[in-house]
Amino acid sequence: MSSGALQNSGPATAAAAASPPARRSGFGWWKVLVTGAAGATVVNLVVFAVAKLAGASLVVMDAGEQHPITIGGVIGSSVVPLVVGTGAALVLALWKPVFLRIAQYVGSGLALLSVAGPLSADADGGTVAALSLMHLTLGVAVFTTLQLHRRHRRHR
Repeated sequence: MSSGALQNSGPATAAAAASPPARRSGFGWWKVLVTGAAGATVVNLVVFAVAKLAGASLVVMDAGEQHPITIGGVIGSSVVPLVVGTGAALVLALWKPVFLRIAQYVGSGLALLSVAGPLSADADGGTVAALSLMHLTLGVAVFTTLQLHRRHRRHR
């Protein structure tokens, strides 16, 4: 680096310091919830559509009764747990920020553990695979959603 570059950097630095800070775009708490819920829902609807096209029955037997898996059920099962769990983590993080990291692992772990339900369900293989993938998608969505918020908080 030449000495001429150092001599000319003074006015540019002063001008940069005097200008207003650039507006940061980022994911605030509500944007995180909407983005996470929408992302999980879209992926799970794609899994649902692929399973249906592949010939999966999308019916689970429970105590001799058939329980069909519907689009509304997929949407509700994607949005409600993510918004409730992630929302609780975001509220707790206002008190102690460490809850964001804890919730990333606990929420993802619970979603992974919940895969045991579809794996033990009385349903055809395609339905079991689709439901398992939907549970895994929710776990990834929880982790990613909270990571987006953690990054936003770090860069503030």
